[in-house]
Amino acid sequence: MKHWAQMGEHTFVAGIWLLFFVHRLLGRTVFRLLLWPIVAVYWLANPGLRAHSLGYLRRMQPAAGWREGLAHVRLFAETMLDKLLAIAGRYPLERVQSRGTDAIHAQAKTGQGAVLVTAHTGCLELCQALAETHPDLKVNVLVHTKHAESFNRILARLNPRRGVELIEVSELDMGLTLKLADRVAAGEFLAIAGDRVPVRGSKTVRIPFLGGEADFPVGPYLIAGLLGCPLYLMLSLHEGAGYALEFELLADKVHLPRRAREAALTEHARRFADALAARLRRSPYDWFNFYAFWDRPTA
Repeated sequence: MKHWAQMGEHTFVAGIWLLFFVHRLLGRTVFRLLLWPIVAVYWLANPGLRAHSLGYLRRMQPAAGWREGLAHVRLFAETMLDKLLAIAGRYPLERVQSRGTDAIHAQAKTGQGAVLVTAHTGCLELCQALAETHPDLKVNVLVHTKHAESFNRILARLNPRRGVELIEVSELDMGLTLKLADRVAAGEFLAIAGDRVPVRGSKTVRIPFLGGEADFPVGPYLIAGLLGCPLYLMLSLHEGAGYALEFELLADKVHLPRRAREAALTEHARRFADALAARLRRSPYDWFNFYAFWDRPTA
């Protein structure tokens, strides 16, 4: 199986930008009408996408077929619009339910930040809205891409007052570690995906997840251990007419004993995977990892 980074992101970038402006001019109803043919063509033209979507959905719904697969991709495409709206400060905040945010704000007020381990679910860009309404909350998103500077320019174009910044991290060296340590010491938060293996290296553990075994990265727990800061779960899921943004404390401090380091990393990854699985059973269409997650990737 190819590594996910070799496959490119299924993000409909050009089409979503177009529909973003359609939404601004004509509203959500017209956007949804135009979305269906785009999703149908994309579904038909991408056998890999179909296979990966159904391979995931059938772990929770054994009878899932093309209708469920189309619904999965359609929700992803509509979520892409919401991501742009959230970044631009145009998503209606009354549609967002927040859980566990009191602990995050309390953590920020201590003067020390934390690591937020997250996943490719829902509309995590809604944390941008939280950052705007709470000036004490500054979020840095660590991404496995060389295009972080370009994405930051897009963020600035959509919202010059953004409280979220992207940081490219293909590998963790001393310079980057010191940079991250300074940000946490200044009370900022580091958001890191816990559901995609690293672009380089083999820092993963294989643990049970949704009826099979899969590789999970240990980067979030290594960083939290190095920085001596708390570890929180941060996830977004569709709920009602909008989203729920959830935070949960996973560890006050990540301890990585020298003689039991691998076991400690595995336990932290397992705790994250269990929390993610529990929420996906509640909202199965909300996970947007369109690749063969349970297979071992090639370099």
